[in-house]
Amino acid sequence: MSTMYRVTNPATGEVAEEFATATDSEILAALDRSATTFTQWGQTSVADRAAILTRVSEIYAERAEELAGVIQLEMGKAVPEGKGEVGLSSAIYRYFADNAEAFMADEPVRGPEDGTAMIRRKPVGSLLGIMPWNFPYYQVARFAAPNLALGNTILLKHAPQCPRSAQIMEEIFIEAGLPEGAYINIYASNEQVADLILPDPRNHGVSLTGSERAGSAVAAEAGKNLKKAVLELGGSDPYVLLDTDDVAKSAKTAFSSRMGNTGQACNSPKRMIVMDDVYDEFLSSITEAAKKFTPETPGAEGSRLSPLSSTEAADRFIGQVQDTVKDGATLLAGGKRYDGGGAYVEPVVLADVEKGMRGYYEELFGPAVIVYKVSSEEEAVELANDTPYGLGAAVFSNDLERAERVGSQIDSGMVFLNTPEGSREYLPFGGVKRSGVGRELGPLAMDEFVNKQMVFTKN
Repeated sequence: MSTMYRVTNPATGEVAEEFATATDSEILAALDRSATTFTQWGQTSVADRAAILTRVSEIYAERAEELAGVIQLEMGKAVPEGKGEVGLSSAIYRYFADNAEAFMADEPVRGPEDGTAMIRRKPVGSLLGIMPWNFPYYQVARFAAPNLALGNTILLKHAPQCPRSAQIMEEIFIEAGLPEGAYINIYASNEQVADLILPDPRNHGVSLTGSERAGSAVAAEAGKNLKKAVLELGGSDPYVLLDTDDVAKSAKTAFSSRMGNTGQACNSPKRMIVMDDVYDEFLSSITEAAKKFTPETPGAEGSRLSPLSSTEAADRFIGQVQDTVKDGATLLAGGKRYDGGGAYVEPVVLADVEKGMRGYYEELFGPAVIVYKVSSEEEAVELANDTPYGLGAAVFSNDLERAERVGSQIDSGMVFLNTPEGSREYLPFGGVKRSGVGRELGPLAMDEFVNKQMVFTKN
């Protein structure tokens, strides 16, 4: 069977399962079902839609162990982290179930003297979601939960290496009571997205989480067809340490935050920007942590180090690191693949990374820490902003006013003060610059694919 959708265990490189790529006629039939179901789902009461999302939340919680096992096989995520992702996904569905009516309430418009005016929020129709492999359940939940609560319907194209979890998510929606056709998993090709779905008038928008290259391609197609696009793309987020009473603890916090999902998170802190008076101790501590993060047998039960998502991803990551070192950066830990097969790589610590090196501007999507030394707040802000990305940032200081002052000058969609970056169902998620457009999660998520219809009544 020739297909792009297959489950390949990144710990061994073995193909475990394959799924047939959809035919053009199957894609068009799915789009027709999605559009037809919208006429029913969009008219369903918000309370009834919320009740179904509540049940979705419950099923995720009930099946957490099973769901975590699926993505461990698909993309290598450690089971404890997988269970954490399932728990967050469950919380997202419940959050939008609990708040949908409030978020969709009519909004009065001030001003009219000869009548009343309001903004009424209405669903727009069938939407396309294109989701990545690094958080298979969570990324879908960020898109699906608010839009199903609104009354939109969804076609979901998942990453080719996550076909099993993609299928299970559709099954969960149906089990929870969602009408068939309101959420449809499609094993589509990129060409089918560009040639069939986006040009079709039955499609009303696209949301993509993925690489900058993928986002640019989808945005071009969406623009050509006058479709709205929400894009969550790459990141090279700064972790700014202005001062601390415990340098070793600060380094441990930074390293732990960076190693989540084996460094494969767009919003993890990839650039540690550290004041010169604590730099040496911080660099020494984080290097020590990286060297200790080396299990004797990668992938053994209880191992803290998971493989990258694929051998191709591991090769690309190591190539970025090696090129950066070749250009003059200092490699303090890691830098190579483990022997024995699979997509395991050693955690990397780099220093002396300068402009012109791959590691300076490129996103290192793996377990790599880059540490920079600065001598002033102004230098810290300048370095933090010297990136094409602008997703998130974290700023640490014993003086909260100092942290707020520096954080307010960083060009990013999110700023975290005295805490590592993280995702919560109630915090809007998104970036600026080449990190994308639009917001997911929190109250802003339901303001994207919605018809904000103005209603004016004359006295």
